[in-house]
Amino acid sequence: MEMEVVSLNIGKPVTVDYRGKPLETGIYKLPVEGPVALGTEGFTGDGQADLVNHGGPDKAVCVYPIEHYPYWEEELGKKLEYSAFGENITVSGLLETEVCIGDVYEIGTALLQVSQPRFPCFKLSQKHGASAMPAQVLTTGYSGFYFRVLREGAIAAGDAIVKVESGAGGHKVRRVLHLMQHGRREKDGLAELAELDTLAQSTRDDFKSWLNGK
Repeated sequence: MEMEVVSLNIGKPVTVDYRGKPLETGIYKLPVEGPVALGTEGFTGDGQADLVNHGGPDKAVCVYPIEHYPYWEEELGKKLEYSAFGENITVSGLLETEVCIGDVYEIGTALLQVSQPRFPCFKLSQKHGASAMPAQVLTTGYSGFYFRVLREGAIAAGDAIVKVESGAGGHKVRRVLHLMQHGRREKDGLAELAELDTLAQSTRDDFKSWLNGK
């Protein structure tokens, strides 16, 4: 499938109800038309509520493959709109079983690098009313991933995605997601990834901690 931006999605945090309590979340993004400026911290007009687990230079852009939408539509029993997973960019042709940490892509006038898988949280359950959804994401590996910004620019829906460099070591996003879930007890591969400078620093720190038995 051709690699391209299917939808560009932007949104500021909103407050919603979660189990009878207010929850501030940035997962409710909406498709936009035309190019949007992208800096090292993310897109102009976009925002995150939980800046510990979302956003920042290593998680500037959240990406999700359109190829997974049919699976989730069947599981959830409803038609999904773009940014169903809170992603900034809904893409085609970039699957977690093929994309590697450190891969570099040119999109629009920006240059981006894959930094880590997107680890699912309870906000997916809140948005879709499916308590098992985070666990299903981990089981399927349909996680999406994050980009860091190597060169600021602008991106629009319909832009082609051009791969310009492969990440060192060939560490697939799917494999790294597995280790983010199971690495405390499955330590094979953690040492190499802990030293991989293209992997997000927070994930590298976790892997180093687990290697030290913490």
